[in-house]
Amino acid sequence: MGRGNTKQEILEASLELFSVQGYEATSISQIANAVGIRKASLYSHFENKQAILDELVKEVLEQYAEHSVFACAEREENRDAEEKPPLTPDSAVHMILGQIRYILHDQSICRARKMLVIEQFQNRSLARLQTKQNYSDVLQYFTGLMKQLIRQGVLAEDDPEIMAAQLCLPISVWINLCDREPEREQEVLELVEKHIRQFFRRYQR
Repeated sequence: MGRGNTKQEILEASLELFSVQGYEATSISQIANAVGIRKASLYSHFENKQAILDELVKEVLEQYAEHSVFACAEREENRDAEEKPPLTPDSAVHMILGQIRYILHDQSICRARKMLVIEQFQNRSLARLQTKQNYSDVLQYFTGLMKQLIRQGVLAEDDPEIMAAQLCLPISVWINLCDREPEREQEVLELVEKHIRQFFRRYQR
């Protein structure tokens, strides 16, 4: 097995363990055993457990940035309202349901999210990342989107941050429900679609 393959196996095994029992509760020995190598071999790839976590976070964030509509979202207030076509209820449903399916079914993203849930009260760095990924970035994206849709005349004038919260935060709760009870995914997707369409009916001009 090549060095590069072993390193990736270490990362994958670590993320799986971290997502089940947490970063703090996982030992280097457990990671080495999961990969089927000696601890000494693991240390030839990573200096310590923190180095594994740092590499994992880097990889997952890069993947998320490549595929997520929320990652690295810029504030929309200074953008031309005509730059993007107006969002319709149908296109909003398509975009948001696609995003939910992605974050529920991509193994790396799913495991990373579960790790953050476990570690948010034990690790300050991961707690900050949890807030950024699952609250701040999402609310920022939707606040910008609300401002754009108000400028385009699609939605009625109101507080865009509160509108964004009304739209996106219930969806976050439903995603957490799916993490705990994956068999309810179809039920959740149907609720999300109804929620989006009702939101547009409430605010559409």
